[in-house]
Amino acid sequence: MRPSNLRAPVRWLVPLFCVLALPLALTRANSQTSAVTLTPAVVESGSPVLIRVEAPATAKLDGEWLGRKLEFFRGRDRQAWFALAGVDVETPSGPSQLKIMVRPAQGAVRDLTRTVQIRPAYYRTGTLTVAPEFVEPGPEALKQIEAESQLKAKVFAGSAPEPLWAAGFRAPVAAPPTDSFGTRRIFNGKLASIHKGMDFRAPLGTPVEAGNSGVVVLARPLYYEGNCIIIDHGLGLFTLSMHLSRIDVQEGQRVATGQRLGLSGSTGRVTGPHLHWAVRWQGAYLDPAKLLRLNLSGVR
Repeated sequence: MRPSNLRAPVRWLVPLFCVLALPLALTRANSQTSAVTLTPAVVESGSPVLIRVEAPATAKLDGEWLGRKLEFFRGRDRQAWFALAGVDVETPSGPSQLKIMVRPAQGAVRDLTRTVQIRPAYYRTGTLTVAPEFVEPGPEALKQIEAESQLKAKVFAGSAPEPLWAAGFRAPVAAPPTDSFGTRRIFNGKLASIHKGMDFRAPLGTPVEAGNSGVVVLARPLYYEGNCIIIDHGLGLFTLSMHLSRIDVQEGQRVATGQRLGLSGSTGRVTGPHLHWAVRWQGAYLDPAKLLRLNLSGVR
């Protein structure tokens, strides 16, 4: 047989192999995707996200997303691992890499890395008028602000190594919320910041409660925040209650969901009585309204 006749079968075997291998590759890709579930499935800037990973109880999980380390814990049903994470309100839209590695006690490491598309969230621009010292602080106020900035950095740097929250989060006050999260705020004609919390129309003296269980890591007056309480919920998740007229808890105190923290007020940089409630995960500020809607009852 001539060489040209020998090469003929090879030419049709190569595409046949590719066709046969395609279903196997798709099956593997689908298996990788189904092992990781995100809630909500559509992720926006400012979204808290519950990540569920199917993996053995004896496995170790490593993860990273948007430059932040993921901390996994075993779910209440002992059938899966979870991480409560999120996307900062200022994160630009576009594709991001969610890196997850599963290291079983025996066997090969599983790479469950996938691409997560971050969609834009559209926020308003608001104009406010406040006392001039809250827009252009004097020298003494700047020293105070710097000292408080260092204090808050120290507080946020330490968090419990396990989740302290249980079930879903609840609103901290019985008052109507606003859609103020993410609003670009112009104070006295100058763009000062993006509003990284939810405002509740709470009249002066409204009881403010813990949105979930945790440990009080800060309870004192601050320059911009006024009387402020920060609760550590574990694994880098914090909630902040600001502008209180009274603080009823102490730093280091463990609190339960619904326990009273203090009373709403108008201290700090405000235009009137209300409660500013913020959610922070590893430096990322998340939309509190979306956290309140997130179903966590089956997780812990």
